[in-house]
Amino acid sequence: MDTLRITDGQVLRPDGTVEDADVLVDRDEGTILDIGSDLDAEADETLDAEGCLVMPGLVNAHCHVSMTLLRGYADDKPLDAWLQEDIWPTEAALTPDDVRIGAELGLVEMIKSGTTAFADMYFHVPEVVAAVEKAGLRARVGHGAVTIGKDDEDAWDDIEESLDVAREFDGAADGRIRTAVMPHSLTTVGEEYLRGATEEAHDEGIPVHYHANETTNEVDPIVDERDERPLAYAQDLGMLTADDFLAHGVHVDDEEISLLADAGTGVVHCPASNMKLASGMAPVQAMLDAGVTVGIGTDGAASNNDLDMFDEMRDAAMIGKLAADDASAVAAPDVIRMATAGSAEAIGLPGGKLEVGGVADIAVVDFDAPHLTPATNLVSHLVYATRGSDVRHTICDGQVLMRDREVLTLDESAVMDRAREATEALHERA
Repeated sequence: MDTLRITDGQVLRPDGTVEDADVLVDRDEGTILDIGSDLDAEADETLDAEGCLVMPGLVNAHCHVSMTLLRGYADDKPLDAWLQEDIWPTEAALTPDDVRIGAELGLVEMIKSGTTAFADMYFHVPEVVAAVEKAGLRARVGHGAVTIGKDDEDAWDDIEESLDVAREFDGAADGRIRTAVMPHSLTTVGEEYLRGATEEAHDEGIPVHYHANETTNEVDPIVDERDERPLAYAQDLGMLTADDFLAHGVHVDDEEISLLADAGTGVVHCPASNMKLASGMAPVQAMLDAGVTVGIGTDGAASNNDLDMFDEMRDAAMIGKLAADDASAVAAPDVIRMATAGSAEAIGLPGGKLEVGGVADIAVVDFDAPHLTPATNLVSHLVYATRGSDVRHTICDGQVLMRDREVLTLDESAVMDRAREATEALHERA
């Protein structure tokens, strides 16, 4: 057995308590063997966690990772104009190589900020899969299908590509990669295509992921045309099951929250993107109170503009209090759970908890910094004071992806150089 021991740190347990303990990992199986203060086993490798908190790796439950190449492009515009005038035309000029380079840049960023798993909706998915396999992260990936503006044949081709990608790559990277069918949204994919994709996906045991209720412009047309709310429409289409998950859920009413809770459908909250695009404030506390599974995602780097889940946790707590008009709402322990176990549950991946027998997806956060001193409440500090740059080590599936801030699975400097070159060429083409 090949083992890894994380020593001399404090460990964040699933119940939110913190204790002095070591963590022993089986690197062959990618699981946690033991957690405790008196572990006797010798380890093949040791990671020093003195002065650190050992916590579950963060789970970025909704992003478009290759959009790192569009970071800072067409900022300060509303969602519809931003997509139609800037993002979609530029994405049409992306090559498979661009998507691979953008994905690697995003994966370096996530590794360096303690994210060990993510869900990704994009295109040229084989390139994303190859990048994830090399980087060592865990992911649920899918081809984002859009049918508006396409004839029937092209629309069905896009739906079939989403289905084919989900079939082909599920279980890739030694099981670290899972898939989903990903129609872009309830308003950018026509009803017959949504129904057909969902039925076929569910018949084959494949989950469905989509954007929903992100802006009022995604809600009002459905209400006007169908005299029902978007998530009632999604339920009619069979898109609200315990395996499915949706992004945003900003403009949901009480009945839709009840639908989500009853169905067990996960919602991924993307606070930074929602603020930047002025999409609104999601009623996160109301969803939590109703028993909805809520995760956290960064969305793409073009609407965030980073993939740092610590930033996202702070934003979630802050905007959650404003939305509820209550300083006690969306409290730090709830936010941590949302960004770890909640996200993992929402997207159907293992992780989000440090427990014996569970997967060894781990972030080690160094608290030896002025902005984290005094370390009187580590749980609070994780949400309100910690930065991605405070992560010292990152482990996924038992493998060390970053040790003492050095990424081991990707060449950080080379990735950044290629990303700069690819972005310059992309802007010239677009």
